[in-house]
Amino acid sequence: MNTLTFEFHSPEQEIADPLFLDKGVRVFIKRDDMIHPFISGNKWRKLKYTLQQAREQNKSTLVTFGGAWSNHLLATACAGASFGFSTVGYVRGEEVKNPVLALCKLYGMELCFISRDDYKDKESVFKRRFGENDHALFINEGGYSPEAAQGCAEMITELQQYYDHILCACGTGATLAGLQQGLSNEVLDTQLHGVPVLKGGEFIREEVQQLGIAAHSIRLHTGYHFGGYAKTKPHLLTFIQSFVAQTGIMIEPTYTGKLCYGAYDLIRQDYFVRGSKILLVHTGGLTGLLGTYEKF
Repeated sequence: MNTLTFEFHSPEQEIADPLFLDKGVRVFIKRDDMIHPFISGNKWRKLKYTLQQAREQNKSTLVTFGGAWSNHLLATACAGASFGFSTVGYVRGEEVKNPVLALCKLYGMELCFISRDDYKDKESVFKRRFGENDHALFINEGGYSPEAAQGCAEMITELQQYYDHILCACGTGATLAGLQQGLSNEVLDTQLHGVPVLKGGEFIREEVQQLGIAAHSIRLHTGYHFGGYAKTKPHLLTFIQSFVAQTGIMIEPTYTGKLCYGAYDLIRQDYFVRGSKILLVHTGGLTGLLGTYEKF
């Protein structure tokens, strides 16, 4: 088996925009999208300690879950191929073909399509096939786990400077939990903000707490989901086109596009005091663009 030696500390890049000058703030972006083409952004951070756990427990098969365009499925497939694990991915919904799932198959992942009702009870799905298999490891959707939070906490120790505010898009809450834990570990008074990409995003606070991390101080901005998970609106797509053309930083409309739109909107509303230093976390997952490119 290949050893788990893959490491990369992503850079922090300042973004220039007349809006920031006008509002007296400085905005940076942590380029976790540069970590790896397919195990990118928070996907690597969330898998790192899970893979170590799998190795220590002599697991040989990684079993995980996701939608048809899931970056997590692709990251797990690539990580499995890179580090000597076989992989099984349960895909929510009817059988389909798309570029992301094709890449999963290229990396050797066995794809199993299951109904949306069955998908609601992932542990039962796992136990039906792998309950007697001591060499299979259950990995939740999006990599959500205490190990995922542990990996994401390391983002804070990498930072090259102090920030007054850190903003992160969130789907399951594991990355946000890790960032909060990292801030606590480093005894920083940085204000953490979550931008949920699903409707009813207040549930993210409970998901953070489920991982044993206090979430009362996290500020959630729930008005930037644009209709729900993987949903878009014309003004979001227009913003993304403008952002990419002006910065040279590629973002997608499922996670980081919504994060950046929300951050710009909050800055425009004078949410942050003058003199603030703001960090946006680019969580990668750029293969999500493959499912939305026709909208641009």
